[in-house]
Amino acid sequence: MWNVLRLISGITLAACAWAQAPASFMAASIRPSAAEVQFEHDGSIQATPGNVVMRDVLLTSCMEWAWGIQENQISGPEWIQNERYDIVARAERPVAVAELKLMMQTLLKERFGLEFHHEQKELTAYEMTVAKGGSKMKEAAPDEKPSRENTAISTIAKAITMRQFADFISQPLRMPVVDHTGLTGRYDFILNFTSYLPSGEKAMTPDFDNNNGIILAAIQGELGLKLESRKLSVETYVIDHVDRPSAN
Repeated sequence: MWNVLRLISGITLAACAWAQAPASFMAASIRPSAAEVQFEHDGSIQATPGNVVMRDVLLTSCMEWAWGIQENQISGPEWIQNERYDIVARAERPVAVAELKLMMQTLLKERFGLEFHHEQKELTAYEMTVAKGGSKMKEAAPDEKPSRENTAISTIAKAITMRQFADFISQPLRMPVVDHTGLTGRYDFILNFTSYLPSGEKAMTPDFDNNNGIILAAIQGELGLKLESRKLSVETYVIDHVDRPSAN
């Protein structure tokens, strides 16, 4: 009887250890970016069951995707905002996106030596709420897949949450955006800047530099959402150590 209990205990401990082991990719390559992804500051990230392909991404872009945070929540050395990479990673079996993100966390820690800690700080941030008159966005079909595409004059989004939109728009606004809309669904919309550009302008400038007023006006006019700047408590990710990636 004692031997049986010891055997069961050993199996249980092994199972727990396996369950707690950090998820990791079977294979991954990290190389300097081969080409710019047009209209995308954060490059492109495509995740399919068991695979992640990142093109022209910053380390901050990878952290944003893996931990579900905004670029403006991350502080670290200057090069993480400048040096771009192509990353292709493959899991041993098909897995959900949530598990792929855990694997990416492990990859960044192993190959970049990434270490960080959290700090709660009071920062100037945009609070996003529903404007007077209500939301103008269309609720997505239940089976619609999330997607987002930028052009020179617009952003076309399908089946995205307000949290995802807040994360996206925080980059061109260069400030954290906190979602207080209370909207819990997934939405389709086209955010077209044409009517809000200065006379004679035919496109937004690269990275939306100095265009906060245009962006805020378009979001309210086209989507029925309002962004107001105020002091808010924001969780930040402070990088303690990071290296350029190790060789493949």
